[in-house]
Amino acid sequence: MTKAIKLLTALPPPQRQSLMTLAHEVSFPEDTRIFEAGGRADRFWVIRSGAVSLSQQVNSLQRVTVASLGAGDLLGWSWLFPPHEWDFGAEAFSPVRAYEFDAAAVLRLCEEDTQLGLSLVRSVAEILAHRLETTRGKLMEHASRGRSTL
Repeated sequence: MTKAIKLLTALPPPQRQSLMTLAHEVSFPEDTRIFEAGGRADRFWVIRSGAVSLSQQVNSLQRVTVASLGAGDLLGWSWLFPPHEWDFGAEAFSPVRAYEFDAAAVLRLCEEDTQLGLSLVRSVAEILAHRLETTRGKLMEHASRGRSTL
């Protein structure tokens, strides 16, 4: 199984410092919908404190939680890949404090600092691989129980 990594600690110190020049501190009260699947993905967050649930709408009445994120976790990766739309929805499960990053500004910085760009893409890819593996495990577990939803 892949190892869970935290974005900011995975980046080498010079690249982390460069990225953090673009960080803005934000907060979300409990039960706030941060974004919805299909919405425009033009930013991302690194959670400082609190918990966020990622969910998928499975029908008009049911939303299923597919992952829970906490301190140090990356919230949002769809900004990095076309069509730049959220694949899931996100909701603050508790009061959340986070660093927010504007995707366009980060991408410009990555073009200027290719080491940062490479480190960031590798780190996001590793995070995605871990989440995919975790989700696959949940699907297999639920399938073995005869459930059709997460």
